[in-house]
Amino acid sequence: MNVSNVLQVAAGFTWLILIGAIFFIGLSSARGRPIKGAIGIILTIVVIALVLTTVSAGLVFIQPDERGVVISALSPKGYRELALTPGLRWVIPYFESTVLYPISRQTYTMSAVSGEGQVQGDDSIITRTADGQQVRIDASIIYAIDPEKVINVHIQWQNRFINDLIRPLARGVIRDTISQYRVDQVYSTKRAEVASLISDKISMKLSENGLILFDFVLRDIAFSPEYAASVEQKQIAEQQAQQAKFVVESRKQEAEQARQVAQGKADSSVIQAEGGAKSRRIQSIAEAEALRVIGETLKDHPDLLTYQYISSLAPGIQVMLVPNNNPFILPIPSLKANNEIITKTPEPSPTPTVVIEPSPTAVK
Repeated sequence: MNVSNVLQVAAGFTWLILIGAIFFIGLSSARGRPIKGAIGIILTIVVIALVLTTVSAGLVFIQPDERGVVISALSPKGYRELALTPGLRWVIPYFESTVLYPISRQTYTMSAVSGEGQVQGDDSIITRTADGQQVRIDASIIYAIDPEKVINVHIQWQNRFINDLIRPLARGVIRDTISQYRVDQVYSTKRAEVASLISDKISMKLSENGLILFDFVLRDIAFSPEYAASVEQKQIAEQQAQQAKFVVESRKQEAEQARQVAQGKADSSVIQAEGGAKSRRIQSIAEAEALRVIGETLKDHPDLLTYQYISSLAPGIQVMLVPNNNPFILPIPSLKANNEIITKTPEPSPTPTVVIEPSPTAVK
């Protein structure tokens, strides 16, 4: 409670005291017991009540979120040209009065849901789109009185600016804007554009009338049941088409993956074949070179073959049978004297043999 309110309460209480005092003095006089100085008491109370009333009428406390328009009988225009700012202010009692206006942000909502908006019941905006579809719009307008234009608001609208300006202006602009777009644009591709266009138009109109638009909220867009059903069916069809497209793309990816795997295997087989051929070619070259070296070695050292043959025999060989009438594989006569050569003519048999028994020191 501010000082102005306290003074108003004190003034009212003083007037009650004055009434009580007059009644008590009158009652006492009627009973023949007049009160000395009764008139003085009454006059004193009257003066105090008048002073308190006058002071309380002249003092005005302005809250931080308010501005005061002073209606003055002393001004040629009937009002002060400057609004009262926050704080304890003084006006001329009985000649000036103050009308307070809030400058804080306020919200005006128009909704189909009962209890959400300022108007009970369905207060949504019913309009038609460019293609003739009926839609219901829920919207909210966040606004405030321009502190610099409070006096203009009072002159033009007083306290009627909500019902006489904001509500009809918003509903008219919304209907006019929605009628320029198709229904599919309103709820999907152009929704942000529609909201922005409505906001710009409302902001311009409110500014001309001393109000500031802070935000326009396009809360909801509802369709007729028939169109809502068709939209749902369309969405289902689009989802099915998207699903089919996804399946096709998936099959394409699988086929491409299989092709790449097969190509990889084919490339691997080619690489392996080329590697094998190269390996065999190198091996053939190496074998040919080895045979050439062996041939040259045998050419210069013919006895090396005999030595290699004897060396490859098992260590336990004591007797070797050679078919009859066949040449010796080894040049037996060229063996050294320390080897004994025994030629036996065994009993007639299908296959005559020659037996060679090397001495313990013979080469095996």
